[in-house]
Amino acid sequence: MSLLEIRDLKTYYRADGGWVRATDGVSLSIDRGETVGLVGESGSGKTTLAKSIIRLFPDNAEIHGGSIDYDGTEITDLSDKELRRRIRWQEISMIPQNAMNGFDPVYTVGQQIVQVIRHHEEGVSKADARDRARDLFDELGIEPDRIDDYPHQFSGGMAQRAMIALALALGPSLVLADEPTTALDVVIQDRILETIKEKQAEIDSAMIMITHDMSVVSETCDRIAVVYGGRIVEIADARTIITNPRHPYTLGLRNAFPDISDDDQELISIPGTPPDLVDPGEGCRFAPRCPFAEEDCWEITPEPQEYEPGHFVECHRADEIDYLQSAAGEKSTWQDATTGDRDAVVDGGIVDTSGADATETEGGSADE
Repeated sequence: MSLLEIRDLKTYYRADGGWVRATDGVSLSIDRGETVGLVGESGSGKTTLAKSIIRLFPDNAEIHGGSIDYDGTEITDLSDKELRRRIRWQEISMIPQNAMNGFDPVYTVGQQIVQVIRHHEEGVSKADARDRARDLFDELGIEPDRIDDYPHQFSGGMAQRAMIALALALGPSLVLADEPTTALDVVIQDRILETIKEKQAEIDSAMIMITHDMSVVSETCDRIAVVYGGRIVEIADARTIITNPRHPYTLGLRNAFPDISDDDQELISIPGTPPDLVDPGEGCRFAPRCPFAEEDCWEITPEPQEYEPGHFVECHRADEIDYLQSAAGEKSTWQDATTGDRDAVVDGGIVDTSGADATETEGGSADE
């Protein structure tokens, strides 16, 4: 049995124009000790998916359907009080994107770690909790005496390590890491990722790693779920996603992933913008930006199909893997796509399905 089983989850935000379908029919399972990466552009629904698991979202957000089963407990049936008492921090913890936002500025970092430990574990003295906090700091490369410092006294990398200490203080079975290395230089980023992996292995916890960076998930994750427009459009083991993807969006993301063995590589961006999730329309949500879109892509929402064990793709053209992978590597394929214009995409001959190079459409190319 999986540690976490999410089925057809729908989490929407109330807005002036209607409901924003931030997570719209997502299914995902995670095993004990496994690390699953959620990768995609900003606004794709990655963070909403993670925060839905422990319902840490604003007042205008609601779960409109689906199931979240954590180790036999249906999360959506729990009250907020039950979540705080039974699940949050003790069973499922979160490393937020900005560590400074995760700490209360009026208390020392040590006070906050001690409070979490004593609130969730009965019979732990303040002195014992402080000793545990100091041990965590030492293990994470922070001088133990700094537990008496306030959050603003920490550098960005150190604050992130302190937040990891807070998230792991109770030995949770599942950690939600939301862009844990954003805005840090690559040296500090590498150290923090290594620290997370070491501590995760030590306590045998599962992890969801949220990022827009393909290099991060390739280093840290067992499986990768590619998220677009509130849906998981492709999921497989990390090696398959990096080396043998089938969805055009995943191929587009891979184009922006530098290959250190190729000195002449030119990174290629995906033109256009993410869909309006208030009214995403019918069909594939990537169709307006996809240079391979055909009539069905605009009219019929693709169902996930399994191509190899554990490799699921939502794409009407995923069978054409050799052609898609070849054409997606050409900058002209993406430059010539007239994004957002259905007639241009379907009738303009953007993609020659016989395998020829993409041809320019009437109306010119989209801005990158």
